[in-house]
Amino acid sequence: MFERCLICTDFTDGLHRLVDFIPNLLAGGFTHITFFHSVPYSEEGNRPREDTKKLEEARSRLAPALNNIPDGVEIAVEVVSGRPLDTIPRIATERGIEVVIIGTPSRSLLDEKVFGSTSKGLARAISTPLLIYRPQLITTYTEEELALRCNHLLRCLLVPYNDSPTARYTIEQLKRYVSDQPTCATQSCMLCWVVDDSSHPAIPLEPRLQEAVEKLQPVKAELEALGLEVHVEVRTGNPLTAILDAALVHDISAIAIGDEDRGVFLNWTVPSVAQDVMRSSWFPVLLFEEGKR
Repeated sequence: MFERCLICTDFTDGLHRLVDFIPNLLAGGFTHITFFHSVPYSEEGNRPREDTKKLEEARSRLAPALNNIPDGVEIAVEVVSGRPLDTIPRIATERGIEVVIIGTPSRSLLDEKVFGSTSKGLARAISTPLLIYRPQLITTYTEEELALRCNHLLRCLLVPYNDSPTARYTIEQLKRYVSDQPTCATQSCMLCWVVDDSSHPAIPLEPRLQEAVEKLQPVKAELEALGLEVHVEVRTGNPLTAILDAALVHDISAIAIGDEDRGVFLNWTVPSVAQDVMRSSWFPVLLFEEGKR
Protein backbone atom coordinates (compact mmCIF):
# COMPACT_ATOMS: atom_id res chain seq x y z
CA MET A 1 0.00 0.00 0.00
CA PHE A 2 2.92 2.31 0.77
CA GLU A 3 6.43 2.18 -0.63
CA ARG A 4 8.23 5.00 1.21
CA CYS A 5 8.08 4.94 5.02
CA LEU A 6 9.66 6.89 7.86
CA ILE A 7 10.10 4.86 11.06
CA CYS A 8 10.44 7.23 14.01
CA THR A 9 11.80 5.92 17.30
CA ASP A 10 12.75 7.40 20.64
CA PHE A 11 14.29 4.05 21.70
CA THR A 12 11.58 3.48 24.32
CA ASP A 13 8.86 2.52 21.82
CA GLY A 14 10.51 -0.63 20.47
CA LEU A 15 10.47 0.57 16.86
CA HIS A 16 14.27 0.69 16.77
CA ARG A 17 14.08 -3.13 16.77
CA LEU A 18 12.89 -2.97 13.17
CA VAL A 19 16.44 -2.31 11.96
CA ASP A 20 16.92 -6.09 12.20
CA PHE A 21 13.86 -6.87 10.08
CA ILE A 22 14.54 -5.07 6.80
CA PRO A 23 13.78 -8.14 4.60
CA ASN A 24 10.41 -8.54 6.35
CA LEU A 25 9.53 -4.87 5.90
CA LEU A 26 10.40 -5.14 2.21
CA ALA A 27 8.13 -8.19 1.97
CA GLY A 28 5.40 -5.95 3.36
CA GLY A 29 5.67 -3.71 0.31
CA PHE A 30 8.21 -1.04 1.26
CA THR A 31 11.02 -0.11 -1.13
CA HIS A 32 12.34 3.01 0.67
CA ILE A 33 12.77 2.93 4.46
CA THR A 34 14.20 5.70 6.62
CA PHE A 35 14.86 5.23 10.33
CA PHE A 36 14.66 8.45 12.30
CA HIS A 37 15.57 9.69 15.76
CA SER A 38 15.48 13.24 17.10
CA VAL A 39 17.86 14.30 19.88
CA PRO A 40 16.82 17.26 22.05
CA TYR A 41 19.25 20.15 22.24
CA SER A 42 21.47 20.14 25.30
CA GLU A 43 20.53 22.84 27.80
CA GLU A 44 23.97 23.00 29.41
CA GLY A 45 25.63 26.37 29.21
CA ASN A 46 24.15 29.67 28.17
CA ARG A 47 22.42 28.50 25.00
CA PRO A 48 21.03 25.28 23.52
CA ARG A 49 23.52 23.21 21.55
CA GLU A 50 23.70 19.84 19.85
CA ASP A 51 24.36 16.85 22.08
CA THR A 52 27.02 15.21 19.92
CA LYS A 53 27.40 12.22 22.20
CA LYS A 54 23.71 11.31 22.03
CA LEU A 55 23.67 11.93 18.28
CA GLU A 56 26.48 9.43 17.75
CA GLU A 57 24.92 6.91 20.13
CA ALA A 58 21.65 7.09 18.22
CA ARG A 59 23.37 6.66 14.84
CA SER A 60 25.22 3.64 16.21
CA ARG A 61 22.01 2.00 17.44
CA LEU A 62 20.29 2.46 14.07
CA ALA A 63 23.34 1.59 11.95
CA PRO A 64 22.45 -2.15 11.58
CA ALA A 65 19.68 -1.07 9.20
CA LEU A 66 22.39 -0.20 6.67
CA ASN A 67 23.92 -3.70 6.60
CA ASN A 68 23.41 -5.86 3.50
CA ILE A 69 20.95 -3.60 1.70
CA PRO A 70 19.31 -5.50 -1.19
CA ASP A 71 19.56 -4.17 -4.72
CA GLY A 72 16.79 -1.87 -5.86
CA VAL A 73 15.82 -0.57 -2.41
CA GLU A 74 16.84 2.46 -0.36
CA ILE A 75 17.54 2.29 3.38
CA ALA A 76 18.62 5.39 5.30
CA VAL A 77 19.24 6.57 8.85
CA GLU A 78 18.48 10.16 9.90
CA VAL A 79 19.52 11.38 13.35
CA VAL A 80 19.07 15.11 13.92
CA SER A 81 18.80 17.64 16.72
CA GLY A 82 15.50 19.27 17.60
CA ARG A 83 11.89 18.62 18.57
CA PRO A 84 10.15 15.68 16.84
CA LEU A 85 7.20 17.89 15.88
CA ASP A 86 9.63 20.14 14.00
CA THR A 87 12.05 17.60 12.57
CA ILE A 88 9.74 14.77 11.47
CA PRO A 89 7.67 16.88 9.02
CA ARG A 90 10.86 18.26 7.47
CA ILE A 91 12.46 14.84 6.95
CA ALA A 92 9.19 13.40 5.65
CA THR A 93 8.96 16.14 3.04
CA GLU A 94 12.60 15.89 2.00
CA ARG A 95 12.38 12.13 1.47
CA GLY A 96 8.96 11.98 -0.18
CA ILE A 97 7.58 9.82 2.63
CA GLU A 98 4.16 8.19 2.16
CA VAL A 99 3.57 6.94 5.71
CA VAL A 100 5.12 7.79 9.07
CA ILE A 101 5.35 4.98 11.62
CA ILE A 102 5.40 6.04 15.26
CA GLY A 103 4.87 4.51 18.68
CA THR A 104 2.32 6.12 20.99
CA PRO A 105 1.17 4.83 24.38
CA SER A 106 -2.54 4.58 25.07
CA ARG A 107 -3.77 7.44 27.22
CA SER A 108 -6.92 9.12 28.48
CA LEU A 109 -8.28 12.39 27.12
CA LEU A 110 -7.22 14.08 30.37
CA ASP A 111 -3.64 12.84 29.96
CA GLU A 112 -3.62 14.15 26.41
CA LYS A 113 -4.82 17.56 27.56
CA VAL A 114 -2.18 17.78 30.27
CA PHE A 115 0.82 16.16 28.59
CA GLY A 116 -0.01 16.56 24.92
CA SER A 117 -0.01 13.98 22.16
CA THR A 118 2.85 13.64 19.70
CA SER A 119 0.71 11.59 17.33
CA LYS A 120 -2.08 14.19 17.25
CA GLY A 121 0.42 17.01 16.87
CA LEU A 122 2.06 15.19 13.97
CA ALA A 123 -1.30 14.54 12.34
CA ARG A 124 -1.90 18.30 12.27
CA ALA A 125 1.65 19.16 11.14
CA ILE A 126 2.34 16.53 8.50
CA SER A 127 0.78 15.76 5.13
CA THR A 128 1.21 11.97 5.25
CA PRO A 129 -0.77 9.24 7.03
CA LEU A 130 0.43 7.97 10.39
CA LEU A 131 0.72 4.31 11.33
CA ILE A 132 0.55 4.22 15.12
CA TYR A 133 1.78 1.32 17.26
CA ARG A 134 1.64 0.67 20.98
CA PRO A 135 5.17 0.48 22.44
CA GLN A 136 3.95 -2.13 24.93
CA LEU A 137 3.32 -4.52 22.05
CA ILE A 138 6.36 -3.86 19.87
CA THR A 139 8.72 -4.20 22.82
CA THR A 140 7.28 -7.56 23.91
CA TYR A 141 7.08 -9.34 20.52
CA THR A 142 9.53 -12.20 20.10
CA GLU A 143 11.75 -11.97 17.03
CA GLU A 144 9.56 -14.51 15.24
CA GLU A 145 6.41 -12.53 16.06
CA LEU A 146 7.96 -9.25 15.01
CA ALA A 147 9.10 -10.73 11.69
CA LEU A 148 5.52 -11.82 10.94
CA ARG A 149 4.21 -8.42 11.95
CA CYS A 150 6.61 -6.70 9.55
CA ASN A 151 5.58 -9.08 6.76
CA HIS A 152 1.92 -8.15 7.18
CA LEU A 153 1.84 -4.57 8.47
CA LEU A 154 -1.23 -3.60 6.43
CA ARG A 155 -2.40 -6.87 4.87
CA CYS A 156 -5.96 -6.64 6.22
CA LEU A 157 -7.59 -3.36 7.30
CA LEU A 158 -10.64 -2.71 9.43
CA VAL A 159 -12.23 0.46 8.05
CA PRO A 160 -14.98 2.13 10.12
CA TYR A 161 -17.41 3.75 7.70
CA ASN A 162 -20.63 5.78 8.17
CA ASP A 163 -20.90 7.75 4.90
CA SER A 164 -19.69 10.96 6.55
CA PRO A 165 -17.30 13.28 4.67
CA THR A 166 -14.42 12.06 6.83
CA ALA A 167 -15.28 8.41 6.20
CA ARG A 168 -15.54 9.14 2.49
CA TYR A 169 -12.14 10.85 2.64
CA THR A 170 -10.64 7.73 4.22
CA ILE A 171 -11.95 5.58 1.38
CA GLU A 172 -10.56 7.96 -1.24
CA GLN A 173 -7.14 7.87 0.42
CA LEU A 174 -7.17 4.07 0.57
CA LYS A 175 -8.10 3.91 -3.10
CA ARG A 176 -5.34 6.35 -3.98
CA TYR A 177 -2.57 4.51 -2.19
CA VAL A 178 -3.71 1.04 -3.26
CA SER A 179 -3.92 2.06 -6.92
CA ASP A 180 -0.54 3.87 -6.80
CA GLN A 181 1.38 0.77 -5.74
CA PRO A 182 1.96 -1.81 -8.51
CA THR A 183 2.12 -4.75 -6.08
CA CYS A 184 -0.08 -3.86 -3.13
CA ALA A 185 0.63 -5.57 0.19
CA THR A 186 -2.91 -4.77 1.34
CA GLN A 187 -5.09 -7.69 0.35
CA SER A 188 -8.42 -7.21 2.12
CA CYS A 189 -10.67 -4.75 3.98
CA MET A 190 -13.49 -5.08 6.46
CA LEU A 191 -15.93 -2.18 6.18
CA CYS A 192 -17.67 -1.74 9.52
CA TRP A 193 -20.68 0.57 9.96
CA VAL A 194 -21.76 1.14 13.55
CA VAL A 195 -25.33 2.34 14.09
CA ASP A 196 -25.32 4.18 17.40
CA ASP A 197 -28.45 2.85 19.10
CA SER A 198 -28.33 5.62 21.71
CA SER A 199 -28.79 8.39 19.13
CA HIS A 200 -32.01 9.33 17.29
CA PRO A 201 -34.25 7.24 19.58
CA ALA A 202 -37.34 8.44 17.72
CA ILE A 203 -36.13 6.77 14.50
CA PRO A 204 -36.70 2.99 14.37
CA LEU A 205 -33.48 0.98 14.36
CA GLU A 206 -34.32 -1.40 11.54
CA PRO A 207 -34.53 1.21 8.75
CA ARG A 208 -31.20 2.66 9.89
CA LEU A 209 -29.59 -0.77 9.72
CA GLN A 210 -31.00 -1.34 6.24
CA GLU A 211 -29.77 2.08 5.08
CA ALA A 212 -26.28 1.23 6.33
CA VAL A 213 -26.27 -2.06 4.40
CA GLU A 214 -27.36 -0.30 1.21
CA LYS A 215 -24.80 2.50 1.49
CA LEU A 216 -21.96 0.05 2.11
CA GLN A 217 -22.50 -1.81 -1.16
CA PRO A 218 -21.18 0.84 -3.60
CA VAL A 219 -18.15 1.46 -1.33
CA LYS A 220 -17.48 -2.28 -1.32
CA ALA A 221 -17.65 -2.30 -5.11
CA GLU A 222 -15.19 0.62 -5.39
CA LEU A 223 -12.58 -1.20 -3.32
CA GLU A 224 -13.16 -4.54 -5.03
CA ALA A 225 -12.49 -2.83 -8.36
CA LEU A 226 -8.92 -2.32 -7.12
CA GLY A 227 -8.45 -6.04 -6.54
CA LEU A 228 -9.12 -6.04 -2.78
CA GLU A 229 -11.16 -8.67 -1.01
CA VAL A 230 -13.86 -6.70 0.81
CA HIS A 231 -16.28 -7.72 3.55
CA VAL A 232 -18.97 -5.58 5.16
CA GLU A 233 -20.52 -5.64 8.61
CA VAL A 234 -23.16 -3.54 10.33
CA ARG A 235 -23.13 -3.36 14.12
CA THR A 236 -25.14 -1.52 16.76
CA GLY A 237 -23.95 0.10 19.95
CA ASN A 238 -21.34 2.60 21.06
CA PRO A 239 -19.12 3.34 18.02
CA LEU A 240 -15.79 3.04 19.85
CA THR A 241 -16.73 -0.16 21.66
CA ALA A 242 -18.20 -1.71 18.52
CA ILE A 243 -15.14 -0.87 16.40
CA LEU A 244 -12.74 -2.36 18.94
CA ASP A 245 -14.97 -5.44 19.31
CA ALA A 246 -14.94 -5.89 15.52
CA ALA A 247 -11.15 -5.70 15.56
CA LEU A 248 -11.07 -8.50 18.12
CA VAL A 249 -13.34 -10.75 16.07
CA HIS A 250 -11.82 -10.29 12.63
CA ASP A 251 -8.28 -11.15 11.56
CA ILE A 252 -7.01 -7.62 10.92
CA SER A 253 -3.60 -5.96 10.69
CA ALA A 254 -4.67 -2.40 11.53
CA ILE A 255 -7.63 -0.06 11.88
CA ALA A 256 -7.74 2.56 9.10
CA ILE A 257 -9.67 5.66 10.09
CA GLY A 258 -9.91 9.32 9.15
CA ASP A 259 -10.11 12.42 11.32
CA GLU A 260 -10.25 16.16 10.84
CA ASP A 261 -8.49 18.93 12.73
CA ARG A 262 -11.23 21.06 14.26
CA GLY A 263 -8.96 23.23 16.39
CA VAL A 264 -7.74 22.71 19.93
CA PHE A 265 -11.00 23.66 21.67
CA LEU A 266 -13.24 21.42 19.60
CA ASN A 267 -10.72 18.58 19.65
CA TRP A 268 -10.98 18.58 23.43
CA THR A 269 -14.72 19.21 23.82
CA VAL A 270 -16.45 17.52 20.87
CA PRO A 271 -16.27 13.71 20.76
CA SER A 272 -14.28 12.17 17.89
CA VAL A 273 -14.41 8.44 17.26
CA ALA A 274 -11.05 8.59 15.46
CA GLN A 275 -9.36 10.26 18.42
CA ASP A 276 -11.00 7.79 20.80
CA VAL A 277 -9.67 4.92 18.69
CA MET A 278 -6.18 6.47 18.70
CA ARG A 279 -6.24 6.72 22.49
CA SER A 280 -7.78 3.33 23.23
CA SER A 281 -6.94 0.78 20.55
CA TRP A 282 -4.24 -1.81 21.13
CA PHE A 283 -4.41 -2.55 17.43
CA PRO A 284 -2.22 -0.49 15.08
CA VAL A 285 -4.07 2.57 13.76
CA LEU A 286 -3.58 3.96 10.26
CA LEU A 287 -4.70 7.58 10.57
CA PHE A 288 -5.66 9.86 7.67
CA GLU A 289 -6.04 13.50 8.66
CA GLU A 290 -8.71 15.09 6.48
CA GLY A 291 -7.72 18.16 4.52
CA LYS A 292 -4.00 17.35 4.40
CA ARG A 293 -4.08 16.06 0.81
